[in-house]
Amino acid sequence: MKVTVIGGGSTYTPELVKGFLDRLASFPIRELWLMDTDSARLDIVGGFARRMVAKRGNPFRIILTTNQREAIHGAAYVSTQLRVGQMSARCDDEYLGKRHGLIGQETTGIGGMAKALRTIPVIMKIAEEMRELAPGALLVNFTNPAGLITQALSMFAPDVPAVGVCNVLITAKMDMIGRLERILGKKIDPSACELDTLGLNHLSWHRGFRVYGKDMWPVIMSDYLTELRASAEPDFPPYLIETLQMIPNYYLQYYYRTKHKLTAQEKWPPSRGEEVIEIEKELLREYANPALNEPPDNLLKRGGAYYSTVATQLINTHFNNLGETHIVNTIHGSAVNGWPADWVLEIPASVDSAGVHPLTAKPLPPVCFGLISQVKSYEILTAQAAFTGERALLYQAMLAHPLGPEADRIETVMEDLLTTHRTFLPQFFKE
Repeated sequence: MKVTVIGGGSTYTPELVKGFLDRLASFPIRELWLMDTDSARLDIVGGFARRMVAKRGNPFRIILTTNQREAIHGAAYVSTQLRVGQMSARCDDEYLGKRHGLIGQETTGIGGMAKALRTIPVIMKIAEEMRELAPGALLVNFTNPAGLITQALSMFAPDVPAVGVCNVLITAKMDMIGRLERILGKKIDPSACELDTLGLNHLSWHRGFRVYGKDMWPVIMSDYLTELRASAEPDFPPYLIETLQMIPNYYLQYYYRTKHKLTAQEKWPPSRGEEVIEIEKELLREYANPALNEPPDNLLKRGGAYYSTVATQLINTHFNNLGETHIVNTIHGSAVNGWPADWVLEIPASVDSAGVHPLTAKPLPPVCFGLISQVKSYEILTAQAAFTGERALLYQAMLAHPLGPEADRIETVMEDLLTTHRTFLPQFFKE
């Protein structure tokens, strides 16, 4: 059993290694290949990963490489957690938005578009090499913007099995478990809990929660509304939540409280990307310590809580044909009645050795569907622009996005984006 991680030099990697170590009884991994283009960073992270595995008696090998084809060859699973342009490109994305009075964020708005444009051609190359060198292997994409990347894979590499994953859903689930444990005064087994969520990645709404089959949503909603009403600066207006009777993914603050988020940007530096650069410097210093063989507490500051749980649980479920339900990004087909069948949604799905099977889900109300339709149009146009290098499609993608620039500013913003990231966007600069 060979598992490959593209972007193996990521500071997230030790979390993933821990996830595989925790599942040795059910998942017989023999080789974990960590591939990265940054050899210095790979050596630090890979060395730490090897110490973690050695502490457990070396149940599998850690193999480091900068050769992507070598890493993919013969893999059963390929996980992607890469960042084209590294963290400096994330900062460029954030400040691209800020200087044009737009949201500056790595997955939402103009910043998310820039990241997708850089990333999609790289992911397509991985899919092409998987088709040749690891036919039938499952691509598990953690790379942001995860939903848009998975949409692009469905459009341009439909024969390569792929699924998008995100830690936001399990974080929401664990937060709700903590809320219920406080209310009920007892511990709750996460495996007995079922979260009902639907939408797009970073644009979804939580609308149900069952524990041992019992509906606990009224209890959660009541407590959440009490919390919002008591807060001096609530994440969402209480009346919005009372009206929807759903809890929005926290990224929906960029849509529901845009002015608030724009005001917060005016306090930069540091942007979140600049904060993460400093966090990663400290993490890499810790990883380089030859005495360290367990993930440090500082890793929680990086974000991505429960990443290892999400990724390794899904792979374990697929390998062992368990049929467990996971909330993933995948083409829904006919799971949501009346919605276009080729849309990639963030939706509960049953996962077994045959693949990922979306579960029938009640459509969201029109107030949510309208926003989803706009953003999905943007996603499809962005994927097409990234794949073809057609500037007209890029213009249309910006026009479609509800957080994009006004029409008379699109060309200016578009040229700034392309100039800022020209090194990574050769498809838009054809002779």
